[in-house]
Amino acid sequence: MFEMFFPDQYVASTYVIDFEQLYKKGYRGLIFDIDNTLVPHGAPADKRAVALFARLKELGFRCCLISNNQEPRVKMFNQDIKVDYVYDAHKPSTKNYIKAMEIMGTDRSNSLFIGDQLFTDVWGAKRAKIANILVKPIHPKEEIQIVLKRYLERIVLHFYKKSLR
Repeated sequence: MFEMFFPDQYVASTYVIDFEQLYKKGYRGLIFDIDNTLVPHGAPADKRAVALFARLKELGFRCCLISNNQEPRVKMFNQDIKVDYVYDAHKPSTKNYIKAMEIMGTDRSNSLFIGDQLFTDVWGAKRAKIANILVKPIHPKEEIQIVLKRYLERIVLHFYKKSLR
């Protein structure tokens, strides 16, 4: 019943993902959500995020940020990261997941999406037929509409975890 929302993987943090292993598996394009995936909501890129993207570029990945935020927010985060980005993405619409792959020169077979929300991030990636990883949100403070979605996410994640047993 909830399977359409199940992530391909669910991990504690973006910063524990084995990106070297993903590269060995043939992934070349990484699409990231920003808020609560890479940094707390509204925060600029921190040292950890800057180091991550430097490492990803060194490994040979193309990266693209995709955010429902407006350009000033995305541009501010991207100042020290310096990757491609798509703002005002209207996730879970598939249009800008596809645009991100076009920008990176990748396709569905070698692109991966990483985000913290099931009903926008993961569902959009699944609808665009892109591999995806759900990460736990970095910070509990969120806008009210996200807080409400988190209650529903808990239900879906309960069934997801049960399906893994």
